[in-house]
Amino acid sequence: MDSSPRVGSDLARQIVVISAVVFMIIAAMVGTGLFGGTNVRDLQGGALDADATMLAPGRPAFSIWTVVYVLTVAYAVWQALPGQRARERQRYAGWWIAATAVLNGCWLLVSQFLDLVGTVIAIVVLLAVLGGTLRVLVVRPPEGWADRILMDGAVGIHLGWVTLATVANITAWLAAEVAPPMDERTQAVWAVIVLIVVAAVGVAIALGTRTERARPRLAPALAMAWGLVWIGIQRLTGEPHSVAVAVTAFIVAGVVLAAALVLGPKRPRRARVVL
Repeated sequence: MDSSPRVGSDLARQIVVISAVVFMIIAAMVGTGLFGGTNVRDLQGGALDADATMLAPGRPAFSIWTVVYVLTVAYAVWQALPGQRARERQRYAGWWIAATAVLNGCWLLVSQFLDLVGTVIAIVVLLAVLGGTLRVLVVRPPEGWADRILMDGAVGIHLGWVTLATVANITAWLAAEVAPPMDERTQAVWAVIVLIVVAAVGVAIALGTRTERARPRLAPALAMAWGLVWIGIQRLTGEPHSVAVAVTAFIVAGVVLAAALVLGPKRPRRARVVL
């Protein structure tokens, strides 16, 4: 449903979204070393690599960024079409999505040029804004497949992956700079505890994205499950090795997916009768 008038601000929003996504892509090129910098996994003394902590996913897990970038670029192109300019859903969500693209790029630049504390701050802010963005989309339901894929899907996958990446990033910082050295058994115990918390977060996301007309959005759960499975694979086939952490990661992946698939539509609120 469109309510027109704001032509100038609508055009500005479209331009800002495109600019934000271009910035994100350039930052990604810097972060992968295409412009002569160091690849993210080799930065910070390797603290962000797959073998750094018990909660670091295997390297193939990071291919999900390709999905995030492709969907976000597609969204930037689609939202720039004249027919999208005055849509209320674009007006509410466009600025939020632009902010997530900028913050995504900022995390990559922070990891390249600052320290681990900076990466933690950057990714926590990104996570918070992604959560706010998804909430905006939940409150204003999609009107077609383009909405579902390029807005809800793109933001959902981004949120799900960044949720897990935040856990890995904080763990890397704690292990490298805060917590005293631990033996592998103690590391595994803490990793299992954190994964249980991740399961609770995944269920909370599923509950928080229910509406009265639809089941929870699958995108966040799929992205989280993807990362969790690769944590499990890395713990079984790489270092640090831990069967307990691997099994827990696989179970949590199943719990997160089950929560998104099984939880039914949100019950409509009953009208209060005033006597």
